Amino acid sequence: MDKLTRADLLSLEAYAQQRGEFRTRVMAHKKQRTVHLGEHLTLIFEDRLSIQYQVQEMLRIERIFEAGGIQDELDAYNPLVPDGSNLKATMLIEYADVEQRKRELVRLRHIEHAIALGVHGHAAVDAIADEDMERSNDEKTAAVHFLRFELSPAMIADWRAGAAVTLASTLPAMPLDTTLTPGQSRALAADFA
Repeated sequence: MDKLTRADLLSLEAYAQQRGEFRTRVMAHKKQRTVHLGEHLTLIFEDRLSIQYQVQEMLRIERIFEAGGIQDELDAYNPLVPDGSNLKATMLIEYADVEQRKRELVRLRHIEHAIALGVHGHAAVDAIADEDMERSNDEKTAAVHFLRFELSPAMIADWRAGAAVTLASTLPAMPLDTTLTPGQSRALAADFA
């Protein structure tokens, strides 16, 4: 999947005019790319369109229109665009109650290293977490992590052929697993070059 360039982005003025329609399209797109792993873990699988939306929103919020600032945003977000043999996801640990969230982030320390993706007939691959910076510390995990799943050509071929795909948390404090729906599986398979 090609990385975003300045030529792919709308000016602030053009984005303001198209924002509502663009946002509606992106939210519908992201819906098929969102996987809930239990009640409190959500993985949003990123792609070129979802990252374009993130960049456009950052430029809008920060009122960035200079070439250097735009490039800085592209450099920050382009690593979240899949490379053709992998999937990239934003993982959210979600608890509505602030005090419960604080307790759970302590209990779920290192969960970002315990998320596995499996394609039927192959050994599961563990997520590679937070390559840009360490988000957890010795006391707790963060509520947001960025994950990458590297798949072999054989895994991708079987995925495309219809093999079941699963996501799991292997953390003893929160063992969970789910199977992707056919719609989710098709949507994510589009990320493979």
